[in-house]
Amino acid sequence: MQPTHTTLAEALNHHCYCQTLDADLLRQAMGRDARLRDMAGTLTHTHLHLFSSTAVFVSRATVQAVQRAVTALERTLSLPAWAAHALPAASAIAQADHGPVGVFMGYDFHLTPTGPQLIEINTNAGGAMLNAVLLQAQAACCDLMDATVQPYRDISTLEDDFVAMFQAEWALFLQAQGQAPRPLCSMAIVDEAPDSQYLAPEFALFAQLFERHGITAVVLDAADLQLRDGQLFSGTLALDLVYNRLTDFDLSVPQHAALAQAYAQGLAAVTPHPHAHALRANKQHLVTLGQAAALQALGVDASDQRTLLATVPACERVSPENAPALWERRKQLFFKPLDGFGARAVYRGDKLTKRVWEHIQAGDYIAQTLVAPPLRAMQVGGASTELKFDLRAYTYAGRVQLLAARTYSGQTTNFRTEGGGFAPVLLAPELSQLATAATLTTSCDPCA
Repeated sequence: MQPTHTTLAEALNHHCYCQTLDADLLRQAMGRDARLRDMAGTLTHTHLHLFSSTAVFVSRATVQAVQRAVTALERTLSLPAWAAHALPAASAIAQADHGPVGVFMGYDFHLTPTGPQLIEINTNAGGAMLNAVLLQAQAACCDLMDATVQPYRDISTLEDDFVAMFQAEWALFLQAQGQAPRPLCSMAIVDEAPDSQYLAPEFALFAQLFERHGITAVVLDAADLQLRDGQLFSGTLALDLVYNRLTDFDLSVPQHAALAQAYAQGLAAVTPHPHAHALRANKQHLVTLGQAAALQALGVDASDQRTLLATVPACERVSPENAPALWERRKQLFFKPLDGFGARAVYRGDKLTKRVWEHIQAGDYIAQTLVAPPLRAMQVGGASTELKFDLRAYTYAGRVQLLAARTYSGQTTNFRTEGGGFAPVLLAPELSQLATAATLTTSCDPCA
């Protein structure tokens, strides 16, 4: 007996094997600038699992539920009481607020029959620019999709929104420093050895985006930044702002001393930054956000409390006291290190060995209620299969700018799965709105 799907999005995700990525459109979208054309031509060879050829579909109700969750999260994480709760355990450099909110907050969800469930919070979520390009490279794969499926937002304004976000960060920085408004003129996109990063292509895309808007932009290793005469430089270029892609969240690595000093002394706008990470991305916060008593004690709005308790899976800190009980319940849990990122050192409880469990008990870990990821049917190597996916909301100041999916197999998201990678998120209408929905069957023919 076939499962009943309550939305067209669910039916498409489970039964449609169409491939929507148009390679020619992708090359056009990435190759608008001469310096990117070579990259566009080689990307499919050098980054085999960066882009999925299949879209993920969502209902309007899911989009609205994600926005409600983000709104509730941002209101909670912006409360003075939250800062008083979160900052005492943070590093010294994270204590001061220098103005910027932090670009590209990332909230990762698993979609369930009862609504989206928050899995992770990130303060330097990568891939937004790559996903903006990917959205421009989608083609209707069949009559049903052509007639009903559309992006959930106007993608023609997306890149302008990204630039406006950085300009807003610059304005907030100037205001916090007591300086008069002036245009954002120069910036650096920094990471550790940026050319070797897997998402390096989007650094070049961002640089070209900023250049098109009259902002001089360079990509460089954060260790190459220099402080001279009270100003941050890249070579001879004085920098207004740094787009920080480092996973050195408190800027404590000695090679990043110039950036740390510039941030601490307000010599350049830095975004995202240690203050935002301390307030939002410490995994201990997932414990607090899922506890009714903690939310009430913090003075969280009653409506936001209901949203958070329905969205944030229960978590608890692993301790010697609760370790025996957690081991017994391990098959229903997912274990994450407090200071981890990028799915490093995370473990599904049903995969644990005694040796790994000893490692978890010796470290700082949280145990998160396991929420099974949704599945997306697709064709991989001529065979039908299903990959897991999560939904990432890229946000700024509480507003969802972009939704993207990451398809994968294994315990966690990765870019090593054949057929996996970033997938565009497309909006499907409700079944009740679609007279032809009855024509959708479980034998949807795959399109090339």
